[in-house]
Amino acid sequence: MKMTYISRIQGNMKGYKTIYTTKATSRIIDGSYNSIYKGRSMNFDELREYVVGDDIKDMDWKASARSQKLLVRQYIAEKKHNIMLVMDAGKRMLGYANDVQEKSDVALMAAGTLAYMVCDNGDYVSATYVSDRGVEHYPFKTGFANVENILAGYHRNVTMTNDSDTGDALSFIARNFRRRMIILVVTDTRGILNMSEATVKQLKVLHDILLINVEDAGMNGKNVYDISGDTYIPEFFTRDMKLAKKEERKRQELSSACDDKLKKLGISYLTVRSSDSMDEKIVELLNKHKTESSGK
Repeated sequence: MKMTYISRIQGNMKGYKTIYTTKATSRIIDGSYNSIYKGRSMNFDELREYVVGDDIKDMDWKASARSQKLLVRQYIAEKKHNIMLVMDAGKRMLGYANDVQEKSDVALMAAGTLAYMVCDNGDYVSATYVSDRGVEHYPFKTGFANVENILAGYHRNVTMTNDSDTGDALSFIARNFRRRMIILVVTDTRGILNMSEATVKQLKVLHDILLINVEDAGMNGKNVYDISGDTYIPEFFTRDMKLAKKEERKRQELSSACDDKLKKLGISYLTVRSSDSMDEKIVELLNKHKTESSGK
C-alpha cells in the first residue's frame, strides 16, 4: 500500500513523532483509564454485546446462548487505548479554512496526526463518519496501514452531494460501542452547533471526548465560493467593507455560541485554521483535556 497520507503527516511533523517521545508529552493519555481491547493474553474484564469488527475468537458462545444475544469477552490492559476518529465528511468541509487549504484537508491532517502519534504505542484506531451511503465505520486496528486506509476513505467521501454532519456518526457510536474510548471529533462551527447535546452527554458517561473545530475562511477577497449555493460570490459583495464587518460580527456570534455549547458539555477543544504544526496542536489539546479533567 502506498502511504500517501502517512507521508504527508510525517512531513508535517515539527517536534513530536509520538505522544510518548519526550518528558513533556509522556503520560498525556496514560492514566485516563485502563483501556479495553481484544486479546486472550490479557486479563478478562467483562462480557459485552458483539459489534461489527470484533474478533470472532473472543465470542463467548455459552453466555450468548444463555442470554440470547451475541456476547464477546472483553479484556483489559494498561497503557493501551482505543482512539475513535469522528470526522465531518459533509460538503461544508469542501469550503476553505484559509487561502489555500480546504477544511476537509485540515480535518484529515488533524485526525491523521493523532492516529499517527499513537501508532508506536500499539493503540487501536477506528473511525466513523457519514458518506452519501450512510455511516461508514472502520473497525479498531493497529498500524499505519490502518490509518492510511481510514484517511483515504474519508478523502473519497467528502463530496458536494454529502449533506451530512457528525450527528449520525455520534449516534452510531452511542448505540454500538461499550468499550471505553478517546473520541476525537473533527468538524466545523456549523457541525458543533448541530451536535445533539443528549447524544454527547450519553457518550461522555463512558468516553473521553476531544474536539477540533476547523474554522471557515473569511468571505472577503477573490474567488469566494458559496458551498451551500454551489456558486462563486460576486466580487462586489466580497469586497464590500460593510458586508465584511457584518460577516465578521456573525462569525463572532457563532464562535461564541460554539464556545458556550462546548463548555457546557465539558468538551476540551481547539480551533484551527490550517494543518501547520498539527502535532503541536494535538499535544496542546491533550494537555488541555488532561488539565480540565483533573480539575473537575
